[in-house]
Amino acid sequence: MNAVLTAREAVPSTTVTPVLQARGLRRTHPLPRRRPWAPAGRLTALDGVDLALAPGEQLGVVGSSGSGKSTLLRLLLALDAPDAGTVHCGDRAVSPGPARRLRWFRRQVQYVPQDPASTLDPRMTVGALVAEPLRALGVPGDHRTAVATALERVRLDAGLASRRPGELSGGQAQRVALARALAPAPTVLLADEPVSGLDLAVRAQVVELLAELGRDRGLALLLVSHDLSVVSRLCSRTLVLDAGRVVEDRPTDQLLATPRHPAARALVEAVPHLPA
Repeated sequence: MNAVLTAREAVPSTTVTPVLQARGLRRTHPLPRRRPWAPAGRLTALDGVDLALAPGEQLGVVGSSGSGKSTLLRLLLALDAPDAGTVHCGDRAVSPGPARRLRWFRRQVQYVPQDPASTLDPRMTVGALVAEPLRALGVPGDHRTAVATALERVRLDAGLASRRPGELSGGQAQRVALARALAPAPTVLLADEPVSGLDLAVRAQVVELLAELGRDRGLALLLVSHDLSVVSRLCSRTLVLDAGRVVEDRPTDQLLATPRHPAARALVEAVPHLPA
């Protein structure tokens, strides 16, 4: 029996304005010169990538190492600028700039990191960490209540608010990072391998939590991963990157059943199977 579970049916209407959209994204990086005064080469990280995420949709972006996933994520988060192409959030263009100018975007689009330890200041309490984006983005209202609500949504006890990151388990730290992303009430979550560092039991809990947030709260999710077994649990549609290009963009169950491109077939073949 295949260990992969196909995603739920949730194909969005094509007439709806995407909450996040990229058109023709291209990004290159300079290569080291092989000898003095030699022409500098360029590495193409992305080459004409198009992507659209509908309200409430869960989209997987998969690919092997070096396929362009991290570069795409940085461009979608407005942490880097493309050489060509555009990113839009709703009907507004997005590009890197001063933090104040991007406040509207950061309130709409939040990021869930792969390694929460790299984003959680060990000197701050959990409550202060979850409240930090509320202050930075100028979100009105009672921040203490918003923090308690965010912790409740990720199934963490409110008593953890007084603890520090060093006192948390790996699963708790990932949930705190998720609560921090949920606190400003975004419409889109961009998640970068959010369960890759967790053991199987905790991984399943976090995957179910992400599925619940999409199902019950209508959050759009863009999940970047190399693991199709996780993507298939969460995402109705999957986009495959290879050498900076989109080589497949199809419903996840179809991709798993009949991968067309060699890069997609390699990812499907890498999914673990259980004996019958």
